[in-house]
Amino acid sequence: MSTSANSPGRPARPRLRPVRILTLTVFALAGLLFWLSFDTARGTNLRSDDSMLRLSDLIQERSHKNGAQDDRNAALRQGVDALAQRDNGSSQAEDAKLKALEKNAGTKPLTGPGLTVTLTDAPPDATAKIPGIPEPQPNDLVIHQQDLQAVVNALWQGGAKGIQVKNQRLIATSAVRCVGNTLILQGRVYSPPYTITAVGDRAALARALTASPAIQNYLQYVNAYGLGWKVDQHETVTLPGYSGTVDLHYAQPVKP
Repeated sequence: MSTSANSPGRPARPRLRPVRILTLTVFALAGLLFWLSFDTARGTNLRSDDSMLRLSDLIQERSHKNGAQDDRNAALRQGVDALAQRDNGSSQAEDAKLKALEKNAGTKPLTGPGLTVTLTDAPPDATAKIPGIPEPQPNDLVIHQQDLQAVVNALWQGGAKGIQVKNQRLIATSAVRCVGNTLILQGRVYSPPYTITAVGDRAALARALTASPAIQNYLQYVNAYGLGWKVDQHETVTLPGYSGTVDLHYAQPVKP
């Protein structure tokens, strides 16, 4: 014979209140976290520098690997070019057109007169050098992406035939980007000082630098807080050819 839940012959089960359920859940999760922490540590120092690589170390390692890949890619490209020239049945006019395209694309070394602009951070303890100027904030003492872009844009505006930032040649798809005061260029990471070298008419390049409003603004911080600015003239300088990949990736409309 069955007995209903409210029958006096069977004591009613006590109901769990929502607060009590929440308390039990919290204690269970805390116990799980303590166990996971113990199982992970196993008596070792979780903050040990030997057991954990810093993010900056990983970035530098990847940057070196990318540089090595670029060097191998450049060697392979030279081999392909040598084979193409050996087996090429094109005319002299076609060869001249191909060389002109390679020169404009920045994949071949470029030699000629030019100049180098060097940008450096101000000393970390720099103070205002001009009376009435407010004391600098941390961002006032470091090179930013906009400063590098201002120099590159001015040099292109001045008729530069080619530009190199640090040890890399810029091409049409190059992007000068900074995270903080660290430059990330074509998969590689650089720190100040930053050098930008251009091949072209030196007088025209210098005039373009002087005429740039963005550079004029940067020079105010140079005078006020000691940011670095140096321009070196070269009778002859050689820019390396771009050694990275030149594949273009672009969006395509979805076919209905």
